[in-house]
Amino acid sequence: NALDVHQASHSEKIAILWEGENGDSKSISYGDLLNEVKKFANVLKSLGVKKGDRVTLYLPMIPELPISMLACSRIGAIHTVVFSGFSSSSLKDRIEDSKSSIVITADGGYRRGKVVPLKNVANEAIQGLNFVNHVIICERTKTDYDANPKDKKWNELMQDASAVQKNTSE
Repeated sequence: NALDVHQASHSEKIAILWEGENGDSKSISYGDLLNEVKKFANVLKSLGVKKGDRVTLYLPMIPELPISMLACSRIGAIHTVVFSGFSSSSLKDRIEDSKSSIVITADGGYRRGKVVPLKNVANEAIQGLNFVNHVIICERTKTDYDANPKDKKWNELMQDASAVQKNTSE
């Protein structure tokens, strides 16, 4: 509802004006943000996430972070946001505590002019955690990482995702 209430009168207004540390920038309107949130909510549902399931967000400060948070809320999934500067053991503790079935991360993130290899940290954190079914990766820094059979790329998942709202009570 945080986005739905703005559609009639503010759908073209800017909801997110984002600037990255490396100079990237993006403007997202309320209408576009709602569209992206609905699409990602449907992506999560297609991966088996339902009301009450838990999702860990280990992302840098990029637009995909609020999109993920709002999509989880939209379908009733519980999300935990983990600071992208945390180590693999700190991340693992939080994933274990929440029993998250999905981890959303990025290939890397910028921090004080350096690239932090978030996906490699996430790979180390999920070792031995059989309840983690999928790892969704946003491309941010184009950093190489070790692939994992649980990996799914954000862009590929969103490419064919529908923005049509499906039943949220499932």
